Amino acid sequence: MKCQRHPQVETNLRCSKCGTPICPRCLVQTPVGARCPDCARLSRLPVYQVPTTYYLRASVAGLVTAIACGVAWAVIDWVIPFFSFSLLLAPAAGYVIGEVISWSVNRKRGTVLAVVAGIAVVIALLTRLGFFFLFLGFHISLLNIIIDLVATALGIFVAVTRTRK
Repeated sequence: MKCQRHPQVETNLRCSKCGTPICPRCLVQTPVGARCPDCARLSRLPVYQVPTTYYLRASVAGLVTAIACGVAWAVIDWVIPFFSFSLLLAPAAGYVIGEVISWSVNRKRGTVLAVVAGIAVVIALLTRLGFFFLFLGFHISLLNIIIDLVATALGIFVAVTRTRK
């Protein structure tokens, strides 16, 4: 018997559904046995199939949430002026941003959604810094920059893990 897709390969395997001869290269292992690629119907899981309109939804939700989290981050940081408190606030903002983006796209996941979430955390940081500069006249030091960068990296990590594969 010869494989239907590779006529030069001899085989004794058959698809468990349609019975066509298949070689080990064509074989797709399924819970009910070996199948040919046509019968296996390989497709992505629905949770990873993100329509294009969902990216717009995620971007808008991420932007709005990032601005709200940035303002809240600035206010909390102003009320509780502990210099490393941002190391807790940024991951919290990342979690909120990741959850809102995930919720806005019906819990879909994907690499582009993770990038949107990461960018939203950076927007939250920029909103926080802008709020400080505009309303509080905040002067920045090297230590504050380092802490903000580490905090933002933690926030990006949390947001990305909420939305990626």
